[in-house]
Amino acid sequence: MTTSLSYYDQVGGAPAVRGVVDLFYVRVLDDADVSPYFTGIDLARLKRHMVVLLCSVLGGPEPYEGRDLAEAHHGLGITAAHYAKVGEILVSVLREAGVGDDVLRHVVLTLDSVKPSIVAEPVGTAD
Repeated sequence: MTTSLSYYDQVGGAPAVRGVVDLFYVRVLDDADVSPYFTGIDLARLKRHMVVLLCSVLGGPEPYEGRDLAEAHHGLGITAAHYAKVGEILVSVLREAGVGDDVLRHVVLTLDSVKPSIVAEPVGTAD
């Protein structure tokens, strides 16, 4: 009987996820369009949360028990374009780390599913 590895195990577990998150934030903070969202943020704390969140998304052993994504991003005014750009950076870093297409698809589907909780509602729309 064969058992398939979780996405978490396929990518190399927590050490690999930490490496991905470190490179992800290097790239995000180097991007003039999205870096302003991170001004004044405790980056070490944010990285820890992101590692736990990504490990959880990938089926790791610890569930994410951080703040609700909508609450954590409320009031930041994140646009759909900026959200897409950050997602593209994450996928690019995962791809560079050698993550397989099935894992990438799972991450993209997860990003799509949580997008409404993170992207700000359009302002000034008519009722």
